[in-house]
Amino acid sequence: MVNETLARYSDWTYGATVVVYVFTMVFALVEQGLTRPARQIRAEARELATVGGGGPVETDAPKIVPGRRAERTGADRIGRMGGSLLVLGVLVHFVSIVLRGVATGRAPWGNMYEYMSLVTFVAMATWVVLIRKFPVRRVSAFVLLPVVILMFLGGTVLYANAAPVMPALQSYWLVVHVTAAATASGLFLVPGVASVLYLVRKRYDEDNTKFTRLASRVPAADVLDRLAYRTTIIAFPVFTFGVICGGIWAESAWGRFWGWDPKETVAFVAWVVYAAYLHSRATAGWRGSRAAWINTIGFAATVFNLFFVNLVSVGLHSYAGVS
Repeated sequence: MVNETLARYSDWTYGATVVVYVFTMVFALVEQGLTRPARQIRAEARELATVGGGGPVETDAPKIVPGRRAERTGADRIGRMGGSLLVLGVLVHFVSIVLRGVATGRAPWGNMYEYMSLVTFVAMATWVVLIRKFPVRRVSAFVLLPVVILMFLGGTVLYANAAPVMPALQSYWLVVHVTAAATASGLFLVPGVASVLYLVRKRYDEDNTKFTRLASRVPAADVLDRLAYRTTIIAFPVFTFGVICGGIWAESAWGRFWGWDPKETVAFVAWVVYAAYLHSRATAGWRGSRAAWINTIGFAATVFNLFFVNLVSVGLHSYAGVS
């Protein structure tokens, strides 16, 4: 029995989450726009040195004065407000998922709408943690953009009313397998975006005439590389666990561990790509553009698997819940 009231509250909080994420993206864009490129700061420093100026060079970094709190710039204040909004959005997003689960009395990821909500929640929760570990807050808009698009599609084109799942999904493996798959997909979103930004930044570092307005305000290439690598290290074992659990569930439900179903096939391709990325980093010492391209291809395969298999192809995994 579905609790329609809680289901409606879940939909409302889902919509509120999208609104908060959009405002967060605006704050991130403003922060990025107010941040002065490092090249401009270095040019000003050289000019001061040329004319014999001995005063301190103004930068966007908070000014530290002994015995006083760091003085915040306009960009930093805007960024902090955006960070607070992001945390609020993640909390409201979590409430939306919980309400959906309580309303339906099951794990709230039995169709594409619910699955998309979980994937984007994991991505945003991961980003909240990462912006505290890495100086990447000002590029939050690039992570929020695909999340907002996915949530908009989930709340419109892919929306499904709260209801019990079909008999094929009424298993405890729904909690184990689908949770692992959604968590891995959300985690992979972050290094996917970071790798694309890395390629843009690397191109700018090699040729300062390329992507000047964007790349000059993107964090250093090595920062993006380390962020992508460390996040993928966490996501890959979760993804592997999800694939193994999927095989066990398939044997129980369909009498075989693996049948080269479209979703299984593309998931295997994505697994091989990510395994190659981690292996090349650990053994061959592949860093830089080659590793970033591999990571980007892996993320593209994950997105392809998410949409193509559920919405276009016909297979045993077509549980989109879209009429």
